[in-house]
Amino acid sequence: MIFMPIAQRRARSADDRPGRPVHTAPDQRRDRPTGEGDHGMDRHRRELTRLLFDGDAGAEHGFWRRLVADPRLHQDRRGTAAEQTAATYDQLRLLNREVDPVALAGNPRELAAMHEWIAAANGPLTVVAGTHYNLFLGSLLDHDRHERRSPHEFAPMERIGTFLCTELGHGNDAARLETTATHDADTGAFTLHTPGAAAQKFMPNTGPAGGPKSAVVAARLLVGGEDHGVFLFLVPLSDAGGTLPGVTVRPLPARPGSPVDHCLTSFDRVRLPGSALLTGAHGRLDARGRFTSSLGSSRKRFLASIGRVTTGKLCMSACALGTARTAVTVAIRYSGHRHVAGARAGTRTPVWEHRSHHGPLVEALVTCYAMTALHRTAVLRWADHDPADAEDTADAERLVAITKGWTTWQARAVATECRERCGAQGLLPVNGLSALAADLDGAITAEGDNTALWAKAGAELLLAAADPPRPAGTRHLDDPDHLGWLLHAVERRLLATGRTRLRGATAGGLRRWNAAAPHALAAVTARAERLAAAALLGWAQRAADPTAARVLHSAHRLFALRRLQAHSGTLLAAGDLDPEQVHTLPDLVEDAIADLVGPARTMVDAFDLPEELLAARPIAGPDYQDAFDDPGAHWHRSAEADEVLGAGVGALV
Repeated sequence: MIFMPIAQRRARSADDRPGRPVHTAPDQRRDRPTGEGDHGMDRHRRELTRLLFDGDAGAEHGFWRRLVADPRLHQDRRGTAAEQTAATYDQLRLLNREVDPVALAGNPRELAAMHEWIAAANGPLTVVAGTHYNLFLGSLLDHDRHERRSPHEFAPMERIGTFLCTELGHGNDAARLETTATHDADTGAFTLHTPGAAAQKFMPNTGPAGGPKSAVVAARLLVGGEDHGVFLFLVPLSDAGGTLPGVTVRPLPARPGSPVDHCLTSFDRVRLPGSALLTGAHGRLDARGRFTSSLGSSRKRFLASIGRVTTGKLCMSACALGTARTAVTVAIRYSGHRHVAGARAGTRTPVWEHRSHHGPLVEALVTCYAMTALHRTAVLRWADHDPADAEDTADAERLVAITKGWTTWQARAVATECRERCGAQGLLPVNGLSALAADLDGAITAEGDNTALWAKAGAELLLAAADPPRPAGTRHLDDPDHLGWLLHAVERRLLATGRTRLRGATAGGLRRWNAAAPHALAAVTARAERLAAAALLGWAQRAADPTAARVLHSAHRLFALRRLQAHSGTLLAAGDLDPEQVHTLPDLVEDAIADLVGPARTMVDAFDLPEELLAARPIAGPDYQDAFDDPGAHWHRSAEADEVLGAGVGALV
């Protein structure tokens, strides 16, 4: 069992296998909003929900949906930043009581689902939970276990875990970290040391909030004067009395978005036992202090040490999904009950009726579907990859990195658009939109800066064998297969241009890369969009309900056409599009938007966000103005009261 409320865990029969996930089937859940059981929900909405969450994605989502319905886990924006941060750690312990922490850390699909749903309700909680369960506990699980540092000792959360890799002077070049862990041959212990200002650990949540903390710290392993590269070490940072001797923690300046206790952390010759080193086939020390490794490259040893970062990329993608879907849901709901002057005098109409309003939101909604479809593909690819096959692992890691970059960038654009569509109401923190873009900035940078990840992916695509074109088939823009062919053509032509520039550049590695980089990065974008479109089309083709299938085909059509429109000049020059097709693209896009205006609310409802979560955002409901009403204001007085008041004022005059 991985996730189950405590009372259910105790009631479980003795025949249940330990460690087995237990979830309620999606269509049997009892946590639907009032009046929205199976009979009250359209079949096509149910089918959209099934494809979004319970098809290839498995049954991980039901538990987390129920959990985020609990208002105690919703972000509390009241109080000072310090008070909000303290409340976040209280919520983390509340969450911890509902899960098997070690089982969660060992299941990438559950970790991704956790991030997807918690991000919809509570950005800071997502940060500290992801750090503790994935990066901290997950790193302990992924390395050889020692009875003195079993991950189970952290299950009660008497100590909160964090992950210290990035340094002030080293982020994307983390393989060159400066923090050292020097081995003592006589005692087998280590001395952890920060040699200078640039080696301070940067941005982890190591502040005093939340109580005692331990960290997995990345440091250079020095044995007998030889540098074996970067490894991880388990390091206690603080206890009930504060930071431990030799450990210095200084808060960083406040940043935009939700508050988290990000700090600078340094070590002044901190002594660690020999068991602190997290070992594995990538590197270990024997009783005599001799180093052995299955990997001859220090860079490969470093990547093996921080392997949890790949799962972290999936988790950052999942945060993007939950955040973007929440933003779209709030914005579309609000646009349905925010009325403005109608076309005729004296009439009022929902702002949704205006193309200038619903057009961007329909495209944001479709992007959310495409993001989700791509993320599901990446999660399954990573879960099914063969760790013993280097090529298969590299291919899966590349897809995860591409997915992380594309989804987080798209989510920020979606969040920004949704905030703007809600006007001044969208600026109010209580409506849960104003901090989303800033929170997504953190996901864009965490677990590998997006541009750095894409530069690596782009270089790999440039150096790979050219992808041969497949037959074009029909040439109609209403054929989804042809749209897929055109998206593939965009990617191939960008890579071809990049390879040409790479070969033609002046000798020199960086100069050659700089010549090809713009096209390589654009090709990574094109690949992400092609794969997202293909995954979305796959949902449309698998949909059991005809209405849901039509909606998904329309979503795929709009998504693909809009991406092709940006490359129409290139496609025209190459003969992949003819002039008439280029001329009709804008009209086809408008037609696709119009096809989705009607089903948009159903598509939003299929996200299945708990009403308890949406109720915390006033503009998501039709009575949002009631939150600003003044019960004692003059407009609540009766006519008789006004008449008496008027008479009294007249007498005084």
